[in-house]
Amino acid sequence: MGDDLGDEWWAHEGNSGASEAEAEEEKEVKKEVKKPQAKRPTGKITKKTQPEKRKSVTEETVKAKKKKTEPTACGAPQKRRSEDEDSKPKRKRKKKTITDVLASSEPRAGAPADLQALVMQHFSDKLSVIEQEELMLPDSCFLSSNDLTHTVSSYLKQVCPKWSKIHKQHAAKSSVVLLVVCGSALRAIELIKQMTAFKGDAKALKLFAKHIKIEEQVKLLQKGVTHIGVGTPGRIGTLIENEGLSLQALKYVVLDWNWRDQKLRRMVDVPEVKLDLLKLLQSRILTACKGEKIKIGLF
Repeated sequence: MGDDLGDEWWAHEGNSGASEAEAEEEKEVKKEVKKPQAKRPTGKITKKTQPEKRKSVTEETVKAKKKKTEPTACGAPQKRRSEDEDSKPKRKRKKKTITDVLASSEPRAGAPADLQALVMQHFSDKLSVIEQEELMLPDSCFLSSNDLTHTVSSYLKQVCPKWSKIHKQHAAKSSVVLLVVCGSALRAIELIKQMTAFKGDAKALKLFAKHIKIEEQVKLLQKGVTHIGVGTPGRIGTLIENEGLSLQALKYVVLDWNWRDQKLRRMVDVPEVKLDLLKLLQSRILTACKGEKIKIGLF
């Protein structure tokens, strides 16, 4: 019987085992194919995921706010520098005024070198070197300066010891023997009152612009003999230019150098007054000083 089946029986028996194994593998493959594949997430945000993201953003902002106001060890909220604080404009340092500078420094008596330096500084870029040298005065052109211990009367008595004789000899009209230059009209009135002990019966005239017309001052100078003129450099310079005031009899020019106003400013610390003073000195006075006709004193 075995021979009748031949080789086909053995082949069929072996193939039946192999076919069963292959069938099982095919079943497993079909099961895997039937399993649903997981969907890949797309770039679009669905409505379900949006609230979650918003929730996370709000939580972060709340945490950040809590951090800013987090109490320190002392109990005070901890301040953190923000962009708003950085963007705030920085405070500019306040510039020091003349009053601040002078208030912090001790008053110092003026000297001829101070006047020389002021003249040179002002005209350094306006005049040639030769013209600047002409404005320089020798020490012999200056009277002794006030050491801050004198009153007006005591200082004038020191620099003009022969005043009583000099003012009696003076007879020229439209001219004065002594010229006192100060920074304001009020100061001029004050100086005239304070020099009563010095001037005696000599006549003093107010030479400033406040409430007094220049024509009235010219008439007063021409009318009688005036010994002392007290005023501001602006009005005195205008009178000299208009030939209302002559320098013919002038012997002494006293600058109210050391006096300070309520803001602690001297006459030369006020720009307008300083310019008028330098213009007055340049016009004729410095030239007359070089000719030894006039002497300058710093009170």
